[in-house]
Amino acid sequence: MSRIRSVATSALGVNRRTVLAAAGAVSLSAGVGYGLRPADSEAATAAQAPVADSRQAAASLAPYTKGTTLASVAAPRNSSGYQRLGDGPGWARVVRGELATPKSGRAGRRTTLAAFVQLTDLHLQDVQHPLRGEFLRSNSVHAWRPHEALTVQGAVSIVERVNALKGAPVTGAPLHFVMTTGDNTDNNAHSELEWFMKVMSGGRITPNTGDPRHYEGVQNSGLQLYWQPESTARDHDKQLGFPQLKGFLAAAIREVQSPGLDLPWYSTVGNHDSLLLGCYGAHGDPYLAEAAIGGKKLMSVPAAEAKKLQDAIHNATDPHGAGYRDLLKAHARSMRSVTPDEKRVLYTPADYLKAHLDPAYQGRGPAGHGYSSANLDAGTQYYAFRISGDVIGISLDTTDPGGMPNGSIGAAQLAWLDKTLKDHKDSYAVVFSHHTSTTMDNTRPDPAHPGDKRVGGAAVISLLSSHANVLAWVNGHVHENVITPHKAASGGRSFWEISTASHVDYPHLGRIIELVDNKDGTVSLFTTLIESAAPHRTDFADLSQTGLAALYRELAYNAPGASKALAGAAAARNTELVLKKG
Repeated sequence: MSRIRSVATSALGVNRRTVLAAAGAVSLSAGVGYGLRPADSEAATAAQAPVADSRQAAASLAPYTKGTTLASVAAPRNSSGYQRLGDGPGWARVVRGELATPKSGRAGRRTTLAAFVQLTDLHLQDVQHPLRGEFLRSNSVHAWRPHEALTVQGAVSIVERVNALKGAPVTGAPLHFVMTTGDNTDNNAHSELEWFMKVMSGGRITPNTGDPRHYEGVQNSGLQLYWQPESTARDHDKQLGFPQLKGFLAAAIREVQSPGLDLPWYSTVGNHDSLLLGCYGAHGDPYLAEAAIGGKKLMSVPAAEAKKLQDAIHNATDPHGAGYRDLLKAHARSMRSVTPDEKRVLYTPADYLKAHLDPAYQGRGPAGHGYSSANLDAGTQYYAFRISGDVIGISLDTTDPGGMPNGSIGAAQLAWLDKTLKDHKDSYAVVFSHHTSTTMDNTRPDPAHPGDKRVGGAAVISLLSSHANVLAWVNGHVHENVITPHKAASGGRSFWEISTASHVDYPHLGRIIELVDNKDGTVSLFTTLIESAAPHRTDFADLSQTGLAALYRELAYNAPGASKALAGAAAARNTELVLKKG
């Protein structure tokens, strides 16, 4: 029977190596795409902070709940029509004991192993890109979101929230790093990749391509299918109460300033980072490659044609986008003219790695943000890194290069994962990926490595369960908060799978994860959700960077067709997940 209850939390002891990692002593990546070199991080620890024995807990730190969903969560202020948001009550913490019985007195015994932040599914969008599928809205209203022009402002605001955190919400421990678990970009566009790197590492971003002076997209097309924010016309969304906002589009493409994260950050790749529209392995199609940087954009098609294309995606029958290419060709005369722009070019896996390795985007580090030149040489996008003296992180590449949104991994990567866990059996391990175990069912062959058999989520669960040091598998993709206990068979290892909601669909959340040793034969994983730093209340007259970030959240809440269930149940939000020590 599940043991779930709400509890209060208290300050915890902090392991010395936790403090060292947060200070940067062991936060540098040791991964080279094939294995983690522990000697590198150990040498860094000794060189930078030769202090007291790690087994002695530091003085307890105060929990830091300000700015988390423990304190307050955005909530609607009216009950019908277009709903304005305001400050709502926070979410309580829930203790989950499906995998181990929580023992009394553990709060006074704990020491911290690690504390970090997960961001996922930022979906930074070049909304004027010619190869976007907004026209699918004629069949499915959620295929285009009214807030998509504000993804950059929203992402900067979640960076500002992370920077404002003075410690972890349960232990008060310093935060080690931030991990993004994929779909950092939306449409495999180089423009989006540049914006992502600057959002994370800091810099000035102009979320505009094409005409440098004017927005050219569906929101000034005059089509009633989309919210036309500056028009008086009663479009589909205004009929639902969406406002008219003069100056919105000029503000949306205005320069944005990102402070960059004050923490080291790591990156995991997702299907939208690797594939056109997140589903098409189309880099070899010259028509689509040319259309990406060209001067024509399709903005509307009949619902029946949109349905046919969506069905092919959902049924995974068109991995290379032949149907998409044919649809574009069929509607060539009805496309709208836009300004061509080379910055919209589709990027390759090598381009993704080179951007992370570029010193211009190093920010607070580490160099490469987990990736290394060995990844570039080998053509891999997976690595391992030292989180703290007691914990390693492993970032997987679960995108299927053969196309389609769901994922898998090759046998070579699975063998590497097995070896990495064996080589570091004396360290706890947290595994990161984009896809969840249930969405790794796409075992289409990798065109570049047809002999490398692809395997799904069940194989990954089986492997992780065979290693006593695995604590958690942290991922995204499903845009919903879900926490799944994986109870191993006799002699195996149980672990928690933590899936976090996106930052493009409401409720726009990130997650803090704290790992603690309860000193009673159990480990606890605390999960605490955070919203962006933007105020819950919006002001339609405020089109500043912060005002737009607040509007981003409110528009997402009201987006037609949007699910109100993505925050998940209480047991998938702010939790204590108890686990037996291996």
